[in-house]
Amino acid sequence: MSDQTSIPADPELDPTASYATDQSVIRRLSGLLRATAGTRTTYAPATGQPIADLPLSSPDDVLTAVRTARKTQASWKRVPLDERAAILLRYHDLVLDHRHELVDLVIRESGKARKQAFEEVAHVALTARYYGRKAHELLDPQRKLGMFPVLTRAEQRFVPKGVVGIISPWNYPLSMAMADGLPAVLAGNTVVHKPDSQTPLTALRAIELLYDAGLPREAWIPVNGEGATVGGAIIQNTDYICFTGSTKTGRLVAQQAAERLIGFSLELGGKNPMLVLRDADVQRAAEGAVRACFASAGQLCVSMERLYVADQVYDAFVTAFVARVNKLKLSAGTGWDVDMGSLISKAQLETVTRHVEDAKAKGAVVLAGGKARPEIGPLFYEPTVLSGVTPAMECFDHETFGPVVSIYRFSDESEAIQRANEGEYGLNASVYTRDTRRGRAVAAQLVAGTVNVNEGYAATFGSIDTPMGGMRSSGVGRRQGVEGLRRYVDPQAIATQRLIPIAASHGLSDQTYAEVMTGALRVLKKLGRA
Repeated sequence: MSDQTSIPADPELDPTASYATDQSVIRRLSGLLRATAGTRTTYAPATGQPIADLPLSSPDDVLTAVRTARKTQASWKRVPLDERAAILLRYHDLVLDHRHELVDLVIRESGKARKQAFEEVAHVALTARYYGRKAHELLDPQRKLGMFPVLTRAEQRFVPKGVVGIISPWNYPLSMAMADGLPAVLAGNTVVHKPDSQTPLTALRAIELLYDAGLPREAWIPVNGEGATVGGAIIQNTDYICFTGSTKTGRLVAQQAAERLIGFSLELGGKNPMLVLRDADVQRAAEGAVRACFASAGQLCVSMERLYVADQVYDAFVTAFVARVNKLKLSAGTGWDVDMGSLISKAQLETVTRHVEDAKAKGAVVLAGGKARPEIGPLFYEPTVLSGVTPAMECFDHETFGPVVSIYRFSDESEAIQRANEGEYGLNASVYTRDTRRGRAVAAQLVAGTVNVNEGYAATFGSIDTPMGGMRSSGVGRRQGVEGLRRYVDPQAIATQRLIPIAASHGLSDQTYAEVMTGALRVLKKLGRA
């Protein structure tokens, strides 16, 4: 009898029997990588289907990429700012023109639902347009107050860091791959970029579109591989590091960057709280909480994992929230009707399962969900709502990074704020109330880098003019806004002194000069000068 395992699988019956992506596309995108160290197969988390065999980079490949980028940076920084900005504005249009293709790649590689994948396209386009339009405002030399009016001319220039290393995550394979690098190249830097090894194709296609917009290929060089090998080589050779990932890994990145005395920005973990105040619109809050908790299967740094609900609306909110959660459509499909997709990996599924089972074993009540759904796909887990969660449970203060939320009742608003501020994190928070002024006042008391009023995360995420990042163990530095660009430049002061030096001169003794200077300082204060 023949060995049945040797019979080729039927692609119509077994999704793992064929590749999910046109291999001619794979070959084209693979050619963008600096990689000579073998290959690695990536898989679609929603189906288990292989996506691509992609080449891996070695530390020597990274070093070669950095040297090339450094050589290119010497000429790229001299390209007129208007030309660099025009590339970003053309990129804005290309991203929107190719939105369906990019969304398909995000879905295939990350497993998220289409509606959440589109958020990434919108975010990249918003970022490109913002920095393209704000280029001169953010980067032109600025006049500053000189020591003396008329006599001292002072100005500030912005000098690019050099080669920026970007290590981007799998959960936002398009947005986080591109949004951090666009202001870097606008500022005159070049980029060596390691997208997460689980989701490299989305980044490669987005980078290819940036080349199409006019960016020189040597100005943004992608590499591919595991973080410990490739990421470490990037940290050891570039001039600035931008990392998005776990707090544990972020601490290691910070240590390595500090040893080299180079700058870094880190967006790290969160255990994000939402407060539903006593005057909240219950239906609006329930709808917003569903999106905030279960978008991308909860695999967002900014998604909500703790809901604090006022006594006055608790029962009505829980009823409305759980009803909405139970109606969510889980699917491996790629249509707009899918509400929640897959987890990214077996490791994520194991973490979610462990957190829920631990909570159940210690007395938590499952109000919705609570189990894996392998009949939908290998890594699916139901959106899960828990009550009765206590500090003894792992999910109480450890980031789950999956579709699990704990719900708590409160009677005193100040107590709710205190509970929301507990723990080591401080990334994102949310407040729901009909009184938006009061909502902003509560928001100002929360320890979080971003706080959304009557939204979960999208209001701050989409407002590119505002900075985005974490407090405490949730990160260092900011993306977006002025801060998102200025992290990639060194400010340089240039001051020109006219007519007289700032020292004793024209026959004055040092003692007389000191008295004259004292009088001048007093006069300047009376004139209101800073």
